[in-house]
Amino acid sequence: MKQFLKKYGYRYLLGVAVSLVLLGHAAKLYRIGLLDRLDAIIYDTRLRWTMPGGVDRRIAIVDIDEKSLAKLGHWPWGRDKLAALVNELFDHYHISVLGFDVVFAEPDDSSGLASLDALARTQLKDSSSFQRTFKTLRPQLDYDARFAKALSGRPVVLGFVLSNNPGANSGTLPAPVLAAGAFAGRDIDVERYSNFDANLAEFQKEAAGAGHFNPLVDSDGVIRRLPMIEEYRGKYYQSLSLAVVRALLGQPRLVPVFPDGGSDLERFALHTSQGILSIPVDENAAALIPFRGPQGSFPYYSAADVLAGRTPLDELRGRIVLVGTTAPGLNDQRSTPVGDTYAGVETHANMIAGMLEGGLKEKPPYVRGADVIQLMLVAVVMVFLLPLLSPLRATLAALVVAGALVGINLSLWRYADLALPLATALVLAISLYALDMAWGYFVESRTKRQFANLFGQYVPPELVEEMSRDPESYSMAGRRAELTVLFSDVRGFTTISEGLQPEQLAQLMNEYLGAMTEVIRRERGTLDKYIGDAIMAFWGAPVADPEHARRAVVAALEMQRRLTEVNRGLAAKGWPELKIGIGVNTGPMTVGDMGSPVRKAYTVMGDTVNLGARLEGITKQYGVGIIVGEATRNLLQREFVFRELDRVRVKGKAEPVGIYEPLGPVGGFDQALMEEIESWDRVLGYYRAQDWNRAEQILQELSLGGERYLYQLYLKRIAQYREAPPGEGWDGVTTFETK
Repeated sequence: MKQFLKKYGYRYLLGVAVSLVLLGHAAKLYRIGLLDRLDAIIYDTRLRWTMPGGVDRRIAIVDIDEKSLAKLGHWPWGRDKLAALVNELFDHYHISVLGFDVVFAEPDDSSGLASLDALARTQLKDSSSFQRTFKTLRPQLDYDARFAKALSGRPVVLGFVLSNNPGANSGTLPAPVLAAGAFAGRDIDVERYSNFDANLAEFQKEAAGAGHFNPLVDSDGVIRRLPMIEEYRGKYYQSLSLAVVRALLGQPRLVPVFPDGGSDLERFALHTSQGILSIPVDENAAALIPFRGPQGSFPYYSAADVLAGRTPLDELRGRIVLVGTTAPGLNDQRSTPVGDTYAGVETHANMIAGMLEGGLKEKPPYVRGADVIQLMLVAVVMVFLLPLLSPLRATLAALVVAGALVGINLSLWRYADLALPLATALVLAISLYALDMAWGYFVESRTKRQFANLFGQYVPPELVEEMSRDPESYSMAGRRAELTVLFSDVRGFTTISEGLQPEQLAQLMNEYLGAMTEVIRRERGTLDKYIGDAIMAFWGAPVADPEHARRAVVAALEMQRRLTEVNRGLAAKGWPELKIGIGVNTGPMTVGDMGSPVRKAYTVMGDTVNLGARLEGITKQYGVGIIVGEATRNLLQREFVFRELDRVRVKGKAEPVGIYEPLGPVGGFDQALMEEIESWDRVLGYYRAQDWNRAEQILQELSLGGERYLYQLYLKRIAQYREAPPGEGWDGVTTFETK
């Protein structure tokens, strides 16, 4: 037991500590903002995945849109237009309930009635003709009275706003839905307000009801819930969506439900003639909005079209109608899980539809306890189980736990309408898994360090990590293998070094070698050595790589591209520009641990390596940046475009080889360049056949596109061979006597 605790005790203690921190968040002893944000993201994703979609035509939105504003004038409209709209909706379209997502807090003086009243009391009080005419016109000019009359006796629900803004209240509140003291001794955190903007008393008196349209905005600025009730001076006022539903159902009484006589509010109940309609709420007396889909999940009709009677009767007959706005200038856009700009009126439509069909997701008070329990289960399983498992089995166990958490959560959401938190449990599972893996990693890293100490003197550091995962598979003993080698060298380095101070030269070389090495390492090359300004690297060992030739050529092309960036930095410092030559060759070579008892190195040797070095040396002879050998080109001719440069016999090698310049991947060049390469191939054919005239003619044509060093080189050769022909036995090979 003592040995067991010594081995696992600290891991257990650390796991328990992490679990306790997250349990405190789940129990709401404190809040961790990141976890709340993750839960919101998970909630939004889960909601979007399971939305029913489609269009719900039980509820219609009469939209004060841009079209309506263009036809009927800027907002607010005269109450005569609104009275006409109400009359049209009830008398012509025969709707069932009308809700206004608008506040009518100020009198409408747009008819000029106030001015005429003043004239009737002053300058024209003795004018009998004016008084008679004014008396006849007054009812038509009293737009507020006309609007109040349109509301009278109809199931119209008005909207109002509760706020904590300083200043005087405006309008008149409706009767509260719950009296003061309704929640005495209960655990409920309802939003409380000190001010309101409500409707004129004459409108409120005639309306069937009113409800607030205050959203409940989460910490990330997104609206996911609507409060069913809010408090003003101890009394409780219903939401617009709840008021519309109650108006539709004949104004049933709102009853708070506290399960088992407890203090936590779980839901509201509406007792109707058809039964009990249940509205689940959370600790803020808010209900989760059951978004049906993105904006447009309920039909929209332009207010101008409705007022003009252009909307078909069947589109609105018997419907619940909400009057709201999507016009950007009227500022009723909300951020929701289904859209960053979402019409506020449609949030109420979603809530009304959810209440009527009983599809509201629940987040009851016991959810907090459920979250704590699932965290404890995760902690017990993972804290004490993972340290006993191998990395593979621990990974599988963590995946099973995470999968179970997600699966149970989605099942409860879909089939039990329960919104259970998930982020904290998932973060705990991931954290405990990461903790276990990190602990194992640092223990195992001792073995890796030993491996690195043993083999690091032979193998480049960038491959030690990969090799240390399976050290038995690698040997530093010399062996024969087909690999690809790369040599690069700075041209004219001696002249460059003479013009710089020692510290400047060191900085220049660090920048250059750093950039080139980064390219080689990214292409998984083994960096063999630096030889002054020269670089030697190879591909295919110690880690086998079937694409060694391709990676080497890609690295060579990228090195030339990176050199352009390096030169820009050097130019900014007033330092000379660098040019490099690169030779790449593929073939059999000996690779392994070579050297003396005093010092060894993991390197490559052989004719293939020597030829690679020679190819780098002759790049300047052909005015190119890269030369690859024939074997490399043969392996990659389907992937890259190559320009054949010559057939050469280098010093120390009797057999001639073809040399090629890689231009880039196949398909990356325009037709003009491909035609130029074809013409160049014909030049080589004529040149090797000693048909100097035809070769020279094509070369001169090619030179018209710009003086290419290669073309000038061959023109000079042709001129020399005209004077001193090579003879019939000439094989077209260029021999280099120097390295």
